Amino acid sequence: MTLSTRMNETGTRLSAMLRTAFCAGVREALEDPATIEIMANPDGTVWIERAGIGIELASFSLAGEDRERVIRLVASSLGESISKSAPVISAELPGSGERFEGIMPPVSTAPCFSIRKASKTAFMLDDYAETGALSRSLALALRDAVAARANILIAGGTSSGKTTFANALLREPSLEPDRIVVLEDTRELNPPAANAIRLRTVPGAVSLQQLVRSTLRLRPDRIVVGEVRGGEALDLLKAWNTGHPGGITTLHANSASGALRRLEQLTAEATRVPPHDLIGEAIDVVVFMSRTGGTRRIEEALRVSGFNGGDYVTEPLVLPKLSLVKHGDMT
Repeated sequence: MTLSTRMNETGTRLSAMLRTAFCAGVREALEDPATIEIMANPDGTVWIERAGIGIELASFSLAGEDRERVIRLVASSLGESISKSAPVISAELPGSGERFEGIMPPVSTAPCFSIRKASKTAFMLDDYAETGALSRSLALALRDAVAARANILIAGGTSSGKTTFANALLREPSLEPDRIVVLEDTRELNPPAANAIRLRTVPGAVSLQQLVRSTLRLRPDRIVVGEVRGGEALDLLKAWNTGHPGGITTLHANSASGALRRLEQLTAEATRVPPHDLIGEAIDVVVFMSRTGGTRRIEEALRVSGFNGGDYVTEPLVLPKLSLVKHGDMT
């Protein structure tokens, strides 16, 4: 039996144990393809977000000992312990891969956790256009940007659909001949390209910044980072700007222009002077996404052409159509 086979079998057993630890309501929600996230609060209430519906209060609750048992089982599956000195666990559920965040006292008043499910549907840009999440013209412009090896920054709030949209861009046919290296804390991006490598961080051992630097020795055509959260942003910008264009990453921000300022804040962890010119040169397109009532859409897409006079030079990726009015029609 190979090591890979043994690891898969171990993951399957641990997954079965966790499913048993969950109450019937949580198991049902996990099996529902419409479920996006399950949130168990310190007061025992459970909230479930479903596609097209939004967040709703579940009809069942979870006792404190049940929430704690789940958190400890997840920690045990990683070979870690949970205690007052280490009250937070971030992980992927073994076997199934859902993103898990568990928090214990004294950080929280009582055990609580959240389970984020990865999208099972392989969305394409055309799917977003068909549902009205973006216009046909914007879908075409983004397709052209990917083909032209533009560096694309996807911004938005929590659960706004950034990762799902990044996956849609990674499924563009123009990426198929490229060697793509994907770097993540949690495995969520899945490029279908044949020559793709998926790497992930190891808490306390291998940081995202280390992965970005190591990736340059793997001869990537495109470097994709699941989400930039710190000083690795500077290393990524340098890589994109020095022979590795065509990358994609996401970050948390409240607007497209705010995403560029957020990049400045992240690079500040690695340099004293904000690299305005580097950001203006390395980032080609910023896409801003939002979520309203369970519906996710692209609110704004900007083309970035540099930094000048104290601000970034941007314009809409798709210019609005001008309405032509004949002189005789004006009243």
